[in-house]
Amino acid sequence: MRAGGLAENDGWKPPALSCYATSSMTFRMPPVTAWSAALIAALIGFGGTVALVVQAMKVLGASPEQTGSAVTALCLSIGLAGAAMSIGLRMPVVLAWSTPGAALLAGTTAQLSWPAAVGVFVVAAVLAIVLGLIPALGRLAEKIPSTVASAMLAGVLLPFCLTLFRTAAVDPVLVGVILAVFLAARRRAPLYAMLLALTAGVALTLARGGLSLPSSGQVLGMLAPQAPAFQPAAIISLALPLFLVTLVSQNLPGLVVLRTAGYHPPARPLLAGVGLASLLAAPFGAHGVNLAAITAAICTNPEAHPDAARRWMVGVIYAGVYLLLALFSPFLVGVFLALPHAVIAALTGLALIPALLGALESMLAPGADRDPAIVTFLATASGVSLLGVGSAFWGLTAGFLALGVRALLRRGARAKRAGST
Repeated sequence: MRAGGLAENDGWKPPALSCYATSSMTFRMPPVTAWSAALIAALIGFGGTVALVVQAMKVLGASPEQTGSAVTALCLSIGLAGAAMSIGLRMPVVLAWSTPGAALLAGTTAQLSWPAAVGVFVVAAVLAIVLGLIPALGRLAEKIPSTVASAMLAGVLLPFCLTLFRTAAVDPVLVGVILAVFLAARRRAPLYAMLLALTAGVALTLARGGLSLPSSGQVLGMLAPQAPAFQPAAIISLALPLFLVTLVSQNLPGLVVLRTAGYHPPARPLLAGVGLASLLAAPFGAHGVNLAAITAAICTNPEAHPDAARRWMVGVIYAGVYLLLALFSPFLVGVFLALPHAVIAALTGLALIPALLGALESMLAPGADRDPAIVTFLATASGVSLLGVGSAFWGLTAGFLALGVRALLRRGARAKRAGST
């Protein structure tokens, strides 16, 4: 399997059920490190990017109740599907919501109704299921240049990161404080950097008296179903890029993390599984569930559990934390909705800096695809919208056209050399 590829694992078998003691089948309590690693990973995954999810739902026209339903559905899918996969495969399968996907949705200029947004989520989930079920599509996905896909992601993320510094013109103290905390934490405790910056931003807002929580409202988790509406323009400009950016920047790196930890994840069943989880949650407002990468690295390393055959328990504990978060998600959403816009914008831009760095590094990696990648990046970051279709689609189109032109020029050069011999 190439790095990040969709290889088959037909010969793979789950490790023995060593979570039980010899013949007595006595259950062994996971070590403290398993609980702490799962708790830290879940809090980082939730707290670091929930502001972005809330912002994306607001842009798509969701009401506070629908936003609460979306976060509840996401947490339930991450918890239930992650626990089922971890137990079934006997490996720590750690799921998350699509952070780049949320950034893509939050940056859209399309005027969508909430039913049309739900239709986008449904189509993106179906595409993920189809990819996992049809081997030929998996092989086709492998041929998408990672530089071009990363360039699209970088173009989506760049405006959000720039907004962080534009916010400094409105509230320089806020941006200065959270940026200083973030940079200091990146040096000393990089895994907690975003969580500490979030805490600093909320603490500063509280100290200023800028956080006014609603006196009433839903506290416990709730689900508000919405029938989807399918709009061709929305499917082209949002559903296809949402599927692609989630595949390239989340699912494939998630498979690599598991392989690096010594496991042999069956790629196609996992991709189809997260697609199914996304499809079941989409009618309640969930934009997408996928394999985690950064938080998965916390749960899959030996420090979380010294026994690789029993490390799947860390995935189950992580899933349990998300089920608890689902229980109180409307209250947590209410906290973020009550934050001033400048705080949300600054925290969102800050949260996406690591993802932007990774996308830029992949986009500018040594190779022959830099020109198509930079065309993709600039077209996407421009925010251009034509025929009701957003810039992410046109960025990909421009990148693929550049690849086509390069291929034709190479073919012509080879034919010329062949004719001269």
